[in-house]
Amino acid sequence: MNKPVSSILSAAAATPPRKDAHIGRMLVEQGKLTLEQVEKVRMLQKQEGLRFGEAAKRLGLVSDADIQQVLSRQFDYPYLQDGSGNYPSTLMAAYQPFSAEVEMLRSIRSQLMLRWFTAGRKKLAIAGVNPGDGTSLLAANLAVVFSQLGEQTLLVDANLRAPRQHQIFNLPAERGLADVLAGRCGLDMVAMIDSFADLSLLPAGSPVPNPQELFNRASFGVLNQTLCDRFDIVLYDTPAFLSSADALTVAARAGGVLLVVRKDHTRVADLADFSDQLRRSGTEIVGSVMVSF
Repeated sequence: MNKPVSSILSAAAATPPRKDAHIGRMLVEQGKLTLEQVEKVRMLQKQEGLRFGEAAKRLGLVSDADIQQVLSRQFDYPYLQDGSGNYPSTLMAAYQPFSAEVEMLRSIRSQLMLRWFTAGRKKLAIAGVNPGDGTSLLAANLAVVFSQLGEQTLLVDANLRAPRQHQIFNLPAERGLADVLAGRCGLDMVAMIDSFADLSLLPAGSPVPNPQELFNRASFGVLNQTLCDRFDIVLYDTPAFLSSADALTVAARAGGVLLVVRKDHTRVADLADFSDQLRRSGTEIVGSVMVSF
């Protein structure tokens, strides 16, 4: 642990730094507190026997969200405060890590870690039946929660027909997966997401007239192996089943698929047809998630 700034903790210079010391320093670095305010917090903390965060909140200097943010940094659990990062608010795993919805995402992550990402498995397709079922948003949120676990996570936008991940993560729609498969560029197109140290994105890339042919090329199999060598978790966002056969091909290459079902929107007959075709292609259906919006 680094030694705390002496001007913040002059009285504690002769003692080992404490976790509270780092909370104070981080709040100063973020512009949430001044050095003078930190001293006031310290005085109240000493008088009342409080934790630093509790004392700072009692003085009205910081909010619960401010304290949760610095604690997340201490414990390597990155997330963002509202208004930062320029991502949509629907990327709940980034902005609302303590909500019931994100707790459900963590539960899904745990199940996938136990049931699928074992014995060397690293790839998983995320697929839905209809356009607008929320597949892309679920894939993005799952990618965030996997990265928060400390897993080197790659989200691949394999929806070459209506890509969304570059919009969700505020990246330019330039080259990406389509260009890699066509041999026009290499994996330098993989972009690290600045707000999450363990999360990267391979966007869809250039619009192409032949997504199905690209996915059936041998280069896609080679790419799969290369990505698995570089990352712990590889998630594929796929187009809707009723829009094209791309999801079947990508899921077969991944070996497993997580189905997205939208409440009061996905037809049972369509889901049964999709599931049947997945099984016939040799793809394991790892589970399903029902979303409602």
